[in-house]
Amino acid sequence: MKNDREDIIEYQIGPENPLDRLDKVMAIIFTDYSRTTIQKMITSGLVTVNERLAKASQKVKIGDNIAFTELPFTEWDIIPENLPLDIVYEDDEVLVVNKPSGIVVHPAAGHHQGTLVNALLYHIQHLSGSKTDLRPGIVHRIDKDTSGLLMVAKTDLAHQVLQAELKEKITKRIYYALVNGVILNQFGTIDAPIGRDPRDRKKMGIVPEGRHAVTHFTVEERFLEHSLLECRLETGRTHQIRVHLAYIGHPLAGDPVYGYRKDASSFGQYLHAGVLGFTHPITQKWLEFSSPLPPLFQERLTTLREETKKKNAF
Repeated sequence: MKNDREDIIEYQIGPENPLDRLDKVMAIIFTDYSRTTIQKMITSGLVTVNERLAKASQKVKIGDNIAFTELPFTEWDIIPENLPLDIVYEDDEVLVVNKPSGIVVHPAAGHHQGTLVNALLYHIQHLSGSKTDLRPGIVHRIDKDTSGLLMVAKTDLAHQVLQAELKEKITKRIYYALVNGVILNQFGTIDAPIGRDPRDRKKMGIVPEGRHAVTHFTVEERFLEHSLLECRLETGRTHQIRVHLAYIGHPLAGDPVYGYRKDASSFGQYLHAGVLGFTHPITQKWLEFSSPLPPLFQERLTTLREETKKKNAF
């Protein structure tokens, strides 16, 4: 829920929310912010509960109205950090990295440090854009709790060429998604416009005036109450796969925003960017890379297979 002022974000605690310390509850609800950032917002006087300045340790209750404004953020906050970086491919123009779940791609309000960009600035000597660019090298993004492959540009020319290829829908992007519910159709296409949810500015939604968005999917495997999908993006809108799958009644497993709250997990949503292909901006050769599902994702599938096998045995 959003206040009339654009810079104020509001949320009313309901029966589906945990009743715990304010900072802990906010970190669960507002997943774009770390608990440390939320604590800083509270101590800076930017958070109120029922129109009164809040304390991090106070307990929330059903009906409480939380309101806050974001910490100010400037481009000068970006600093190189010696963080692990899984580089799948690298040459003088581009690199491909495998991002783990739980890592934000670039700094933004709520995430000044610990992002993929902070790691890139430490490990890579040259990236497209200047060092004061908020997203140096970043050609496309995936969500914090989505794992998988990303292409990164080292030069401005490479960046321009790769972005143009994305716009022309040449880039190959395949995701693997575990969703709630059993999808009976083997194939499907979701064609629905995506824009900012008018009821909640932190979310995206299907809105008539939204941007054109198309997702194609194939059912790879079915379980008792879940389906494993291969999703191919025709467009690349914010939260596209998450919004589209929720729209057809099969939200991602573990998605705390668009899925079922009872299904939320510490792993995050079960969505993995498993295949990435593009034309090299200089050599014009087609490059294609694949990344295996993260161990926790594989473990969840193993559990679901065992449950399905056991049930079908009777």
